[in-house]
Amino acid sequence: MTRSERPHKRSPRTTQAKSTSQPKASRGGRRPSAPPPPSEFTPPETVTPALPAVAAFADLDMPEGLLRTLGEQGVTEPFPIQAATLPNSLAGRDVLGRGRTGSGKTLAFGLAILARTAGRRAEPGAPLALVLVPTRELAQQVTDALTPYAVALRLRITTVVGGMSISRQSSALRRGAEILIATPGRLHDLIDRGDCRLDQVAVTVLDEADQMADMGFLPQVTKLLK
Repeated sequence: MTRSERPHKRSPRTTQAKSTSQPKASRGGRRPSAPPPPSEFTPPETVTPALPAVAAFADLDMPEGLLRTLGEQGVTEPFPIQAATLPNSLAGRDVLGRGRTGSGKTLAFGLAILARTAGRRAEPGAPLALVLVPTRELAQQVTDALTPYAVALRLRITTVVGGMSISRQSSALRRGAEILIATPGRLHDLIDRGDCRLDQVAVTVLDEADQMADMGFLPQVTKLLK
């Protein structure tokens, strides 16, 4: 799932309602049953129609370096999820996609992040794009998949996960990284230490969002996205 946001602005997508009013008693002395608690996430009121899918990567507005590297990696035609989502994510729209392992979803969000970050340079400790993943193993898989394309565009990727040296990860962030791939817990630690800030992030991806919810990361993810 890709998510676009303007720097220095809170996202309205994660809201939590709270009511302090008490229901009035009925004539019989009973109070009506309280309404069910509101959902933690409020769905959008409107859905923008999707842009048409493309037949080839050349039909997309992507840097030449990305197109060349796709050919070098043997990726000649977009997978269905890439053909359907890339026109929308490249245009800055929020996208929700589902796909099985091997369906091409990593490049579906990865190419959009890379294309939209190309030509920019991050300040120390202030990434421009964020990919949140539930596990260290998945973080490494995403890093490996995106690195050849990032190198072609001279973009720096840093991966921060638990179970690894936080000092080395802090040093990598201080050197600067345009794209940050992180597990929620370790990213919270680095923010608390003052080694990372997210006020410059323009694009956010939640990879395996359902697994993150199942693992109890939802409160941390919600806090990070605010």
